[in-house]
Amino acid sequence: MTARLTRSGNPPTAAQLRKLKISREVGWYLHSRGIALPTCPPAFKTPEPRDVPGALFDPARVDRMLAAMSKLRHTQGKWAGKPLIPDPWQVAYILAPVYGWVRKDDHGRFVRIIRTEYVDVPRKNGKTTLAGGQAMYLTCADGEPGAQVFAAAASKQQAGYTFAPVKMLAEKSPDITPYVHVTAEKIIHKRTGSYFQVVASIGDLMHGANVHGAVVDELHIHKTRDLVDALETGTGARDQPLVIFITTADEGKPATIYAEKREYCERLARGIIVDPTFYGVIWATTDEDDPFAETTWRKANPGFGISPTRAFLQQEAKKAQESPANLARFMRLHLGRRTKQVTRFIPLDVWDAAADPEWKPGESPTSYGGLDLGATSDMCALCWLFVDERGYHAAWKFWAPQDTLAALDQRTAGQASVWARDKWLILTPGNVTDYEFIRDELKGNLDAYEVEDIGYDSWNSTHLVTELQNDGAPLTPVSQGYPSLNSPMKETLRMLRNGTLKHDGNPVMRWHVDNLAVAMDPAGNVKPDKGNSGDKIDGVSALANAMSRALANVDDVSVYESRDPLVL
Repeated sequence: MTARLTRSGNPPTAAQLRKLKISREVGWYLHSRGIALPTCPPAFKTPEPRDVPGALFDPARVDRMLAAMSKLRHTQGKWAGKPLIPDPWQVAYILAPVYGWVRKDDHGRFVRIIRTEYVDVPRKNGKTTLAGGQAMYLTCADGEPGAQVFAAAASKQQAGYTFAPVKMLAEKSPDITPYVHVTAEKIIHKRTGSYFQVVASIGDLMHGANVHGAVVDELHIHKTRDLVDALETGTGARDQPLVIFITTADEGKPATIYAEKREYCERLARGIIVDPTFYGVIWATTDEDDPFAETTWRKANPGFGISPTRAFLQQEAKKAQESPANLARFMRLHLGRRTKQVTRFIPLDVWDAAADPEWKPGESPTSYGGLDLGATSDMCALCWLFVDERGYHAAWKFWAPQDTLAALDQRTAGQASVWARDKWLILTPGNVTDYEFIRDELKGNLDAYEVEDIGYDSWNSTHLVTELQNDGAPLTPVSQGYPSLNSPMKETLRMLRNGTLKHDGNPVMRWHVDNLAVAMDPAGNVKPDKGNSGDKIDGVSALANAMSRALANVDDVSVYESRDPLVL
C-alpha cells in the first residue's frame, strides 16, 4: 500500500472499464476521488450486487473506510511510519465494491450487501496489511457496538504470526493508539467494547460468539473447515457482518475448504450461480503464459513494481529455472497457479456456444438415450441424443428428492430452487428418488421418439432396468471404464467445437459441465472422474452413455476411422 496516485482529465470510458473489469460505479468513484485506474485486472471477478432490489453505491461509505485506514501507519520497511493508503487496485477491486454497495434492511438502516470477501492473490501483494487494516476498521470504525472480530489461524503458532502485524498497526499508529487497549491476545476498542482476537480452534471461540467480522488469512493452509464454519455461522445475529478470506493459491488438491471457496468464486464469476452476498477476485495466470516473462508477472501481481518488486520476482524466477520443485513453488506462490489442479475438460465458453434452446426434433428423429442413476437420495439424469441431417442435439431430464433441495441450494447458491421452479429439475416426493417418475418419462419417450438404443450404468439400476425392459426399452449396459468412455468423451468435445453437437441449454447440465473433471490413463484415454469433480456430473455421465450407443450404431463405424482425432 502506497501513496494514492492522482489522475486528471476525462472520466474512464465504458470500454476501458470493461477491459479492466471495473464497474461503472467504481469507475466513477475512482475518477471523482482522483484515484488512478489500475492496470492489472483479476483473472476472475464476481459480479457486484447492483441487481439486488434497493441496492445503491454509497461513496461516503468508501470514503469512511479509506479515511479510517489512513489513520493507521505502516510498521515495516521503507514505508514505516507513513499512512496506510490503499493502492488504486485495492480500492478498485476490493474495498470500493465491498464497502460501497448497500441496501436498506428490515429496520430501514442501510447495511452492506456483501457479507463474504474473497481475495486470492500471489504473495508480496500486501495481503496481510490489507487484512489487518480491514480488521481494525471492523473493530473500531464500522459503527457496530460490541463488535467481535476474529482472525482464524490454522494453529497456535500461526495465530501469533497473524496477530502480530495487526497488533503492531494498533500500537504504532498515533491516531489509533489512544482509543484502543492492546493485550497479549486482544485489541479492544475502549468506547464501544469491540475487540479483535485471533483464534486457532473452535474451543478458542467463547460459547455463543456473536461474530461481526472475521479474517481468514492464507485459507489454503487450513486442513479442516470446522473453524471457518464456526465463524461463518456465528454471524447470524449481526446486521452487516463481513467474513474476509485473503489467500494465495494452493497446489490444486480437491475437496478442501480452499478448493470450495475458490471454485465457488470462479463459478460466480463465470455466471454459473448467483450470490450477491459473496464477492471475490482472483489474480492468476494460465498454462499458456510464459512463467519467466515480465508480462506474466504483471498479470498475476497487481502490486508489481512496488510490492512485489521486479528485482524480487527476477530472483524468484531464477530459482524456478534451476529446479522443477522451485518452478512449481514459483508458479503457485507468485503466479497464482494451482499447479496440480485437474484440467477442465469442456471449456465453458465452448459449451455455451453450442446452446440451441429453440431446436425442435423433426419427424421421427433417430434417438439414443443415456441414463445415469445416482444413489436413491441423489440426483439422476436422462440424456437424449437426437440425430438428423443437422447433426446431433442433446436434451436432458434431471430428478432429485424433494427433501434434498435445501442441501442442493447450499451447493448452488440457491439456483436449485430456480431450476425446480422452471422445471429443469424434477423433484420427487420424500428423501429418496422415486424411480417411477423416471420410468414414466422413459415410457412416454419410447412412444414419441424413434429410440434405437439406451445406454446405462449398471450400478444401482437393476430393478429399474428390469421394469424398463418389460416396457420394451432397448437397453445396453455401458462400462464406466476408459475403453468404453474415452471415445464418447473425446467425440463429444470434438463435436461441440466444430458445431455438430448442439444442446438445449439446460442450466442444471451447465452446472454439471462446470463441475466436470476427467481422469486420464498413461495412454491418454479419459473418462469422467466423479471423485475429483467439483460436484455432481450425472448429466455428463448420461451424455457419455448416450454418445457411446450413438457411436456404436451410427454408420456402424468408429468415428476415428473417418474423422480427425481430437488432440487434447
